[in-house]
Amino acid sequence: MSEMNPLPEELSEEARALATALRELFQGLNVSLRRYSSRRHRNAATFSRYFSGRAVPPWDVVMDLLTDLAEHRGKPTTQEAMDLLRRLHQAAIATSSSPKHAVEILERQLADADRTARSTTAHSDVIGEALLDRQHRIADLEVRLTHLESEWSAERARADALEAHAPDIANLLRERDALSSEVARLAKELEQVQARHTQAEERCQLLERQIDSIEEQRRATIVTTTEKPSSPCLPKVLVVDDQAENLLAMTAVLDGFDQEIVAVSSGREALKALLDHDDFAVVLLDVQMPEMDGYETAAQIKRRARHRDLPIIFLTAMNIDADHSARAYAAGAVDYIAKPFDPWALRAKVAVFTEIFQERRRRER
Repeated sequence: MSEMNPLPEELSEEARALATALRELFQGLNVSLRRYSSRRHRNAATFSRYFSGRAVPPWDVVMDLLTDLAEHRGKPTTQEAMDLLRRLHQAAIATSSSPKHAVEILERQLADADRTARSTTAHSDVIGEALLDRQHRIADLEVRLTHLESEWSAERARADALEAHAPDIANLLRERDALSSEVARLAKELEQVQARHTQAEERCQLLERQIDSIEEQRRATIVTTTEKPSSPCLPKVLVVDDQAENLLAMTAVLDGFDQEIVAVSSGREALKALLDHDDFAVVLLDVQMPEMDGYETAAQIKRRARHRDLPIIFLTAMNIDADHSARAYAAGAVDYIAKPFDPWALRAKVAVFTEIFQERRRRER
């Protein structure tokens, strides 16, 4: 530990907690920082930044550290320890405003969605094979039943001799009915799995578009900062979401346009931000939030005379049905977008309301 720099005082709570945990894990290896960085083919200065909290390491670096410590101690890492580190890592990333970390969050979500898509494909194949097997068995039973029934009709005159077939027919009928019920159940389960697969694929596509959008914004920001001076009177966009990852993703997607992003994590903070400033062009408001949800927050905003005409766009992870849409528009929303959002659509909608705001401000001047 003597090789490591002390933790800076200006570190956020989340970054300090992760760095402290990583330092404790590394201390358990009983090796020098230079030796460990050589083992993992990384620069010692890079590990020093990770352990001092000045940079958030990729998750695979944390996993490598856990693996090495487990091998050193001769016992596997507990699931509790891994879950704790994952929470600390996600919290540290979420509090960072770096576009690189926004991409890391979206790439992790993309990996989860891809894993869901692949698992549902495998599940669908298994159910499909089971369904096909049951259908073949039903067809075979139908053939046997037809044969027995025709035999029963042809030999009705010898009914006494063929009475032994009656239990067989009854058993086959019961087996056929049971298989028919199972086919119906498997068909329904297959439909549900295929629906989950479709949703996962759609989520993968949207997340890839979000990542592309952020990367494009990073390139555009470099160009605009070198070519065009920033304006001191940019219109503001208020982003309200209780999930830090969502705030980071939306901020990264919208960053770089002629607008200032103000991100807050609750309805009460949104109301305070609107009291402090008058130059908001539009509000992006999450529906599901603790204490004060999006509907209540929108109602509070619209009660104030100066914000009565402020456009509000709701974002929600819930299904957009008629009841939710009606409630959103009744609360004063101008639009309703499902998450994960399409970055191009979100940027286009925000650009429209920003232009309207700027035009109104030009007329007032």
